[in-house]
Amino acid sequence: MILVTGGAGYVGCILVRELLSKGEAVRVFDKLFFGDAGLQEVRDKVELIEGDLRYFDEAILDGIDSVIHLAGLSNDPTAEFNPKANHEMNTVATEVLASACKRRGINRFVFASTCSIYDRGLYAEDRLLDEDSEVSPRAAYAVSNYEAERALLAMADDRFCPVILRKGTLYGFSPRMRYDLVVNTFVKDALMTGGLKVFCGGEMWRPLVDVNDAAKAYICCVEAPEQKVRGQIFNLVFKNYRILELAHWVREAFKPIKRVEIEVDYSEYRTRSYRVSGQKIETVLGFKPSVSVKESVEHMVRMIQKHGYGDFLNPRYYNIQWLTLLSEMEASLKQMGSLF
Repeated sequence: MILVTGGAGYVGCILVRELLSKGEAVRVFDKLFFGDAGLQEVRDKVELIEGDLRYFDEAILDGIDSVIHLAGLSNDPTAEFNPKANHEMNTVATEVLASACKRRGINRFVFASTCSIYDRGLYAEDRLLDEDSEVSPRAAYAVSNYEAERALLAMADDRFCPVILRKGTLYGFSPRMRYDLVVNTFVKDALMTGGLKVFCGGEMWRPLVDVNDAAKAYICCVEAPEQKVRGQIFNLVFKNYRILELAHWVREAFKPIKRVEIEVDYSEYRTRSYRVSGQKIETVLGFKPSVSVKESVEHMVRMIQKHGYGDFLNPRYYNIQWLTLLSEMEASLKQMGSLF
């Protein structure tokens, strides 16, 4: 059985479906910040345990053979919203979970890290960075993931096989949909207003990858021979894009549907920018992401319309908006006491 932490999330609910299609037994452990709607179609096929990894019961590891660890705060705004929780969830809980796995003889542990670790800023030297490049993460989200990576690599030995997957910025449709990722935001804006606004001249670079390719890459890391992945870091990227190029690809995908205008703002401000090599995972594991931005956008639009994800202002689709709302509700309930 495979344990997927964060299995009800944006990537997790895609990954769970992929695992089930391969005949795997799946246990999901998730705090359910966003509910379990993303697993609705497969809810009767998985074991779902609701909980917080900061206080997890080791019994969740009973019968588990491998772990794919996706849980945690998942972007810069949510990390900055509560830096303490970000450190506890993304760094400390990862180390605690991995240590428990090692004690119990659970050998394979795949960790969801991020390419934002490579961020050097828009005005830094423009270089293609790989897994051996020196990094100095700045933002709380990147720092928490980098510290978790260090802890996992220190545990690697012949009894424990941690694998680190540094993902580029994700795009694509998921049953637990997000509109706070750059391509998905462009799709939402195109559908809502027919206009895309690109800041900072669109000059910043991002490595990007489709959510379905990400799910397949996790499975590849679980199934690969130990000697190829133990203590290894792999970047996962379909391609590096400038943001303005992304806007043009989205507009191209919309041509059969509607006219989309692009507005470019040349104001300067501090922003992330980095280019990343995805060659290692292809060379070592033979894995190469295949879903282009245009293909993904076309599929996303079809699925949004088919399944009714057009309530674009719903805060559930935006991690920081939803967590802020939950935090405000929690504070109000503590103050007022029981609702009825």
